[in-house]
Amino acid sequence: MAQPLSDTPNVLSIPSSTPFVDALARGILAQAESHPERLAQVRVLLPTRRACRALREAFLRLSNGAPLLLPVMVPLGDVDEDDLMLEGDGALGRDALDLPPAVSGTQRTALLARLILAKDATATPDQAVRLAGELAHLIDQVHTEGLDLARLPGLVTRADLSEHWQQTIDFLEILGTVWPQVLSDQNLMDPAQRRDALLRARAEQWRATPPTTPVIAAGSTGTIPATAELLGVVAHLPQGALVLPGLDTTATDEVWANLDATHPQYGMAHLLGKLGLTRTDVAPWPGTEDADARSRAITQALVPAEATHLWRDHATTADDLKGVQRIDAPTPREEATAIALILRRTLETPTRTAALITPDRSLARRVAIELGRWGIEVDDSAGTPLDQTPPGAFFHLLADMAADGLSPVALLACLKHPLAAGGLNPAELRRCVRALEIALLRGPRPAAGLNGLEDQLRVFLHDPNAQKRFKRHGLDQASVRRVLERLRDIVQPLAEALAAEHISAREVLQLHARTAERLAQSDDGEARRLWSGNAGEALSAFIAEAHDALGAFETMRGNQYPALIQALMAGRPVRPHYAAHPRLNIWGPLEARLQNADVVVLGGLNEGTWPPQTEASPWMSRPMMKDFGLPLPERRIGLSAHDFAQAFAAPEIFLTRSERDAGSPQVPSRWLVRLETMLGDAAQKLTAHEPWLDWAAALSESTEAGLIIAAPRPTPPLAARPTRMSVTQVETWIRDPYSIYAKRILGLQPLDDLEAEPGAADRGIVIHAALERFIQRHQDSLPDDPLSALLQIGHDVFDEFVPSPSVRAFWWPRFQRIAAWFIDFETARRAAGLKPIAVEADGSMIIDGFENPFTLTCQADRIDADALGALHIIDYKTGQPPSTKQVDSGLTPQLPLEAAIAKAGGFADIKGNADIASLLYLRLSGGRVAGEDKPIKLDAEEATQNAYEGLVKLVHTFEDETTPYLSRPRPMFESRFGDYDHLARVKEWSGGED
Repeated sequence: MAQPLSDTPNVLSIPSSTPFVDALARGILAQAESHPERLAQVRVLLPTRRACRALREAFLRLSNGAPLLLPVMVPLGDVDEDDLMLEGDGALGRDALDLPPAVSGTQRTALLARLILAKDATATPDQAVRLAGELAHLIDQVHTEGLDLARLPGLVTRADLSEHWQQTIDFLEILGTVWPQVLSDQNLMDPAQRRDALLRARAEQWRATPPTTPVIAAGSTGTIPATAELLGVVAHLPQGALVLPGLDTTATDEVWANLDATHPQYGMAHLLGKLGLTRTDVAPWPGTEDADARSRAITQALVPAEATHLWRDHATTADDLKGVQRIDAPTPREEATAIALILRRTLETPTRTAALITPDRSLARRVAIELGRWGIEVDDSAGTPLDQTPPGAFFHLLADMAADGLSPVALLACLKHPLAAGGLNPAELRRCVRALEIALLRGPRPAAGLNGLEDQLRVFLHDPNAQKRFKRHGLDQASVRRVLERLRDIVQPLAEALAAEHISAREVLQLHARTAERLAQSDDGEARRLWSGNAGEALSAFIAEAHDALGAFETMRGNQYPALIQALMAGRPVRPHYAAHPRLNIWGPLEARLQNADVVVLGGLNEGTWPPQTEASPWMSRPMMKDFGLPLPERRIGLSAHDFAQAFAAPEIFLTRSERDAGSPQVPSRWLVRLETMLGDAAQKLTAHEPWLDWAAALSESTEAGLIIAAPRPTPPLAARPTRMSVTQVETWIRDPYSIYAKRILGLQPLDDLEAEPGAADRGIVIHAALERFIQRHQDSLPDDPLSALLQIGHDVFDEFVPSPSVRAFWWPRFQRIAAWFIDFETARRAAGLKPIAVEADGSMIIDGFENPFTLTCQADRIDADALGALHIIDYKTGQPPSTKQVDSGLTPQLPLEAAIAKAGGFADIKGNADIASLLYLRLSGGRVAGEDKPIKLDAEEATQNAYEGLVKLVHTFEDETTPYLSRPRPMFESRFGDYDHLARVKEWSGGED
């Protein structure tokens, strides 16, 4: 016969200084005494599934691995019928059994997004999905607090409101009137509403028929009203008990009277108030002792501001925080390395466990990566976003590639993904994609789609120079065609669908999934790797949910599909089924609740991270939230404070933070500041006893002690050294010999950028080509209308070299200004008796006297002759030309060396031994100053002779096999970055200690 409910609730507490689940398991075992079969009759209600797993592990530790009957463990945070409908104590009742199923998160987001699109025609589907996610969060808040959605529209009136609040009212009306009807039509419920209904049904059933077996609700603080109601019933059951985590029974009445939402005890004080209890009514859990000195110290540090004067009355010393150490790292990198070292050293002691607890997911990932250097695999139990896992990222990249017209960046990102295979061995596909990249994708962006790639292939096949470069990479045309065939067979249908004006998102998702599977299929015919593992299973589940949810959307433009899928997938976590390491863990604060380890690192203790920054609701002002009954944002700080205090149960604790992040100084967590203030000068004793940061710095240095990265000094044999060079290469040879070594000796050619926009060099080619054609056609005399003639030639050159309308629109006005200036310049020179005798002329000379004769070559932009036959060497510069000082220094010998070739008779149409009258640069910018002549103010004959002698000396120097090809020995006038600086590791050896 069932016993009636007790008039006096049975509420107990396990102090925060005691590992919660171990104490709970020990007490339950003690109650079973010598009858272990009684354990199976005990029902334990815990906050989360992870807490249930932690309690099972605690029983395993206490039994030393011996077989043991376990209590029934029910997670309140993820409640469903299977959890609550337990045999032997009656049914929940027909009303509870007839509850509609909960709407899935993806389906709810899609349904809300459809309502948003109906309200706002300007929103895109992905914007609607993101906004729907915020509305769903508000719905969960409303249901969690037991409030009524129908009250939302009446919170504010439209009179005298800004446009922002007018829109907010529209969305609140969706939730208050339209959304409940949508769920009713679909025969669904909001998850939080259904959870609360089940919890209240269980509470009502236990009130009517109390169970005859023990029921223990442990670890929950009752922040959810429905949960608090059930906890109250459990506390009154004949064999029921409510076990609170870390209730502070030693705090003074002054502290307890001033608790606010940011205090760690606020939630439990609120729960005790609902139960009509005071702290004195709460007994300690059997087998536990009062809080230790450390727990009392952290509790004292977190007292309300009104009670901080107690710090003077009850002095706390550093000895009270024995086992607690603090590390202030310069940056998150050093913090992560130090944490990894702490966790790694813990493993040196058998059976010892360690955990990092942090809400900073970036820090968690850094630590996991650092542990990888020792082959230690550890998972972040908070999970990895699905779109950041390999299968999720591959799924996104495929959609982006198809929607973006197979653009080079999107195409390479997808086809170089490890999961891409296309029916080939993955390594073979990588090789073929490399061939496609070199042949078609480097340089200006091809036209959109597969047809654009095939057009680019035809251009490539007619370019002998491009094919020579292609062959130097050891690639072949068959590989390019193989990739194009697979793109046409596998990806083209999806690309065509995403190019359509009207699509069904559900049908395209089906096509997207089939395409992803085919593209991931390897040469063995299997595509299992796309769906395998935790992430693959999560992607499969997401696609199934999204397929059902996308039926809520009407047709949309195809190019909106990728953003829609990404928005639906955003924030969806993938958690491992089992811990990757048996003794190391990385937990978020939620996952760490009720867990314990021998060594605990509380990381990321900066304000705004832990505790989190309080953000205002996008839907309600603070007065509106208060009037409606929603908790203020500061409540999250109180929960974080409780998590922080509970973590102090570990024997050894490290408090870590970074002083700067991304160059910005960081503010220590308010809890650290309170500890510092409370301890005063004694706070220095919390500094880590061992040099973890020094060890972290040493670990980050080279693995070879004392190794200093020096500038490269390659000394190739004489037979490999170049004996032929152009005048522009000679300038590079002087400034950066290593570039000559990499290009001419190693045969390394720099690749063009992907989707390269035409730049200054391309503009220079266009200007040179137009002026060359004009001078060649009118070498003897100018036409009657020289400007019109030059502009017509410019039109022809632009049609040939500048197909892009946007680039043409930017460059053509500049060319017009250049043309007008150039005609004036040319007219004046012709009137002065100067006449062009060579245009874009090839010249060369052989210099003897070396072991191997040296050939100097050039292509002179222009050479003029005056009435006396003296030569004027001219070079066009669309950028900044060299100064007289630079030419005189010998660093820019281009024009003097061209003059030397002319004196040696190296040009076909110019006799040797001619006098050199001048060296002239023409700066053609087309800007505010369209053009200007920049003469080199030196004696041209002397400058020519000096440049020649300098070249002879340079050739002699590099004829010595001991002369190294140094990297950037004379960078004064060189551009900041060279094509081969990364190969020479310039940043590593030139940066010094900074």
